[in-house]
Amino acid sequence: MTPLADGRETGPRHRHRRRDRGCRSQERGAGTVLALGVALVVIMGAALLLLLAQSAVAASRAAAAADLAALAAADAARGITPGDPCAVARAVALKNNAAVRGCSQAPDASVQVRVELNAGPLLGVARGLARAGPPSGPAAVPRGPAADPRPGPAAVPPAVPPGPNAVPPPG
Repeated sequence: MTPLADGRETGPRHRHRRRDRGCRSQERGAGTVLALGVALVVIMGAALLLLLAQSAVAASRAAAAADLAALAAADAARGITPGDPCAVARAVALKNNAAVRGCSQAPDASVQVRVELNAGPLLGVARGLARAGPPSGPAAVPRGPAADPRPGPAAVPPAVPPGPNAVPPPG
């Protein structure tokens, strides 16, 4: 390199040299940290959605267990099946992995059942409440096959007229 009169040097210049090289080295890895942060937020969101889905499933199972227990207890209260209505409700709830926390029978043979279902360590307990019984009011239909107002199978006309390849009904 040859020095000039004003103090500058002549010779090959480094075209790719930057003056802000020190600032650039401080920003190294910033994209990695940002990507890790975004990934963490996505994972946390997925975990939250999973917990919400599990709580919805637990609530649905508790409601189903309460419904089934109440229907079975109402059948026992009406004398359709043998047994004490609340004992029948406990047995049905137990088969659905639930525990009966309340069972009350009304004079009209309706039964109200309250159940709890363990939903896991993070979600706690799911609760269900159901009431079942005979129809009430003037529209109540007497039970038994003799009181069934629906016509028998022979009186019901076919919904679609039989075609040429139709199989004749038995009897």
